[in-house]
Amino acid sequence: MVREAVNGDLKEILELYLCLHEQSIPRESDHLYHTWKQILEDENHHLIVNEKEGKIVSSCVCVIIPNLTRNVRPYAFIENVVTQTAFRGLGLASECLEYAQKIAKENNCYKMMLLTGSKQEKTLKFYRKSGYNSSDKTAFIRWLDK
Repeated sequence: MVREAVNGDLKEILELYLCLHEQSIPRESDHLYHTWKQILEDENHHLIVNEKEGKIVSSCVCVIIPNLTRNVRPYAFIENVVTQTAFRGLGLASECLEYAQKIAKENNCYKMMLLTGSKQEKTLKFYRKSGYNSSDKTAFIRWLDK
């Protein structure tokens, strides 16, 4: 079942992120709970989850970004696409991306952008099959230190 995250999902989402790139689950803190609250309350921030067997096993984030170009139409940014290893290949991440696309269309977005740190051809093929391309734009990342 694909849906948006709710308050009680934090622990499972943090555990799922260990399959993404995280090395550990953040320690409980006011900062963690404040950030979680911000995400849940932000009407432009959509943390999408997919449940299988009553457990969150796949997820992505879709952020709607207001914009002054393209006839003042927003765009959607997709990040943190992840599926637990044992559940990959079942179409669960595709369902999350389809849900994100629905949100983007409902918000009159003119495009969706997705970044991946993966260089694995299997992952890149998955994004291409999902309708994304890597030829229209060039992405640059600048990492910031604390």
